[in-house]
Amino acid sequence: MSLLPTMIELLARGRVDLRMGLPVVLKDGDRTSLAISAETLSAERLQDILDLGAVSLALTARRAETLKARVYNDDVCRVHVPKEARLDWVHALANPVDDLRTPMKGPLDSLRCNDAGFARLAIALSKSARLLPAALLVTVDDGAAFAMTNGLTLLDLDIASPLLDQSSPLHPVAAARLPIEAAEAGRLHIFRPEDGNEEHYAIEIGRPDRSAPVLARLHSACFTGDVLGSLKCDCGPQLRGALAQMGEHGAGVLLYLNQEGRGIGLTNKMRAYSLQDQGFDTVEANHRLGFEDDERDFRLGSAILKELGFSSVRLMTNNPKKISMMESTGITVAEHVPLKVGENPFNTQYLATKASKSGHML
Repeated sequence: MSLLPTMIELLARGRVDLRMGLPVVLKDGDRTSLAISAETLSAERLQDILDLGAVSLALTARRAETLKARVYNDDVCRVHVPKEARLDWVHALANPVDDLRTPMKGPLDSLRCNDAGFARLAIALSKSARLLPAALLVTVDDGAAFAMTNGLTLLDLDIASPLLDQSSPLHPVAAARLPIEAAEAGRLHIFRPEDGNEEHYAIEIGRPDRSAPVLARLHSACFTGDVLGSLKCDCGPQLRGALAQMGEHGAGVLLYLNQEGRGIGLTNKMRAYSLQDQGFDTVEANHRLGFEDDERDFRLGSAILKELGFSSVRLMTNNPKKISMMESTGITVAEHVPLKVGENPFNTQYLATKASKSGHML
């Protein structure tokens, strides 16, 4: 029946549930588990979950390394949550804000588990909801009945996990002429993903020839840099510099992808900034939060270019990963156009870290 939600729609519902502090039910064959975000967990729901049975906290291997917790799987760790656990203890394991003040959180009892599927799905869903990648898990009997009785979202692991790994299809929903400072001949295109996440934009300058390499930039949203003029990064100058070059050239396309903070969201980006104030660099801060160096999906940019009719680009970037992504997804990079702007006394270390740890060509 077409009125029933698809798995993509159930995943969107699950993201909202986790952000609201509600649990979701995960199913794998006859096995079922309840999962709830550690970040949005309340004291009342923690007690209710502890009453259901043996509880574990799923963490990424990055966060586990910071906590000195043993990792029995390559990418995830499950820590036993004792019956007497308090909410502040759970939050302290998930959030590194007080790690330096109270570095000893253990001893932590890591669980051996041959199948970490539920932990991986819970963490992937938390990341896609822009929450800290940490979730409580507890086994429940007859998960379908449990979900129906309690009005909870039920997610099938075999169907849901591949969807979270894929790049969601994008569809054009609106476009209009938009004169901007860089070029009066501007046009803004809006693209909406099927998975219910943020929309992405393409700013087209002039009338680029679809049969020739287009001057293009993949720009990730940066509220602090693009809007507030933050001096901690070079994003604002890169955005304005790229548009200015396109305006001078008379044609180009800038893809504005809503992947703030290298894909971890503005809230987690501010958490990373707080850790940077404690002396950690950009990559170290991301790892302490439980994220990888870069969580962005650059495939979205390739999909938008193809939708607009482009197959070849002169790519404005300092990031070699963007070049390799374009080539691997069928977009020819005819030329690499450096975009070295915006260095100042406040972001010197940030740029040095991008060059030394992320391979940026600076």
